[in-house]
Formats: sequence, C-alpha cells, structure tokens
Amino acid sequence: MANRDVEHLINMLYDMVNDAKNAPLSSEKCVIDRDAALDLLDEIREGLPAELKRAQDLIQAKEDYVNSAKREVGRMMQQAEYDAKSKVSDSEVLVAARERGREITARAEERANEMYRVVNEYTEDALRRTEEAIQAALNEVKESRVRFRAASAARRQKDREELSRPPKDQP
Repeated sequence: MANRDVEHLINMLYDMVNDAKNAPLSSEKCVIDRDAALDLLDEIREGLPAELKRAQDLIQAKEDYVNSAKREVGRMMQQAEYDAKSKVSDSEVLVAARERGREITARAEERANEMYRVVNEYTEDALRRTEEAIQAALNEVKESRVRFRAASAARRQKDREELSRPPKDQP
C-alpha cells in the first residue's frame, strides 16, 4: 500500500476536506477534488483488511501464548509429580515434595493467569484501537458523502434557478 497506513490516509482525507475552498454562497459546504478523495477512499478500503488481519494475528498470538503457558504448567505439574514420586521413601521428603509440587503448581497457575490477563488486555486494546480507527474512517466517509450530496444538490438547484429565469434582455 505504498508505505501509507490507514490512519495517515484518513488524516489526508480530513485535511483535504478541511482545506477545501468554500462553495459559492456557503460557509458550510466545500469543493473538493472528487478523484483525489475517491482515490484516498480506495486506498483506505484496501488498507482496512490489513488492519483486520493484524488484529486477527494478535488474537492468534494471544491464543498461542496462552496454549504455551498451559503446556508449561502441565510440564511443571508432571515434573512436580515426578519429583514427589521419587521422594516417596521418606515421609518427610514426601510431605516436602507434595508441598513443593503445590507451590510449583500454584506459581505456574498464577503465572499462566497473569500471562492470560496481560495478553487479553493487550489484545483488547489493540482491537479497540483498530475498531476506533475503522469507525473514524467510516464516519469520515459518511460525513463526506453527506456534504458531497448537499453540495451537489445545492449546485443543481442553483443551476435550475438560473435556467428558469428569463433573460435580462427581454421585458
């Protein structure tokens, strides 16, 4: 997409509308280069799937991270069980092994929960920002369409009024 991201394109479209000259006899309507605006909108449309893909990649990364943490917890639990079984010969050792196994399991679960929480927060934030960017782009497009339609209708009305007036040379 020629090193342009969606937000940059939206900013360009906003600047185009913001810097546009006022339409004749109107401070609320403006005149913009339709082809340039449509080109920017096309580029935005092309960029949105990339943003969505990025969000999906973040979700997949989160799931991979959580699965990895679960595997690590399982491995730690197996190691704790193995350690506990190898120390069965002495009751004190057995008690210590069970306690150590519970500690390892508790730490692993806490770590997995913390990892899961952090990944969820990050993913939620990334998805929220993507959603906001997409919504802002959509709102800007809708506003541009409304302004364009209003300016076009006003121009057509003015043209009709000029055509319906009698020529000034005739009495």
